[in-house]
Amino acid sequence: MHSKLNVRAFAFAWGLSFGLYFLILGWTAMFGWGNQIVEVASSLYIGYAPTFWGGIIGGIWAFADWTLGAAIVALIYNAAVKE
Repeated sequence: MHSKLNVRAFAFAWGLSFGLYFLILGWTAMFGWGNQIVEVASSLYIGYAPTFWGGIIGGIWAFADWTLGAAIVALIYNAAVKE
């Protein structure tokens, strides 16, 4: 027997995790670490760059993107799980 996911909590946790990841990645790329990942991600997240404000913008984009994606996954999971 499987229990259903709390959609809000699941989505927020994933959004926060990846938002912080992209924020920190953007900031560390200012020092040369992870520049290629930031370059690739900047093709998806407008304004994401290896700068202080670019990291914040990327973190906001990633939070929104991963929160929405995780919510969709949780809703599909909950629809597929039998109580």
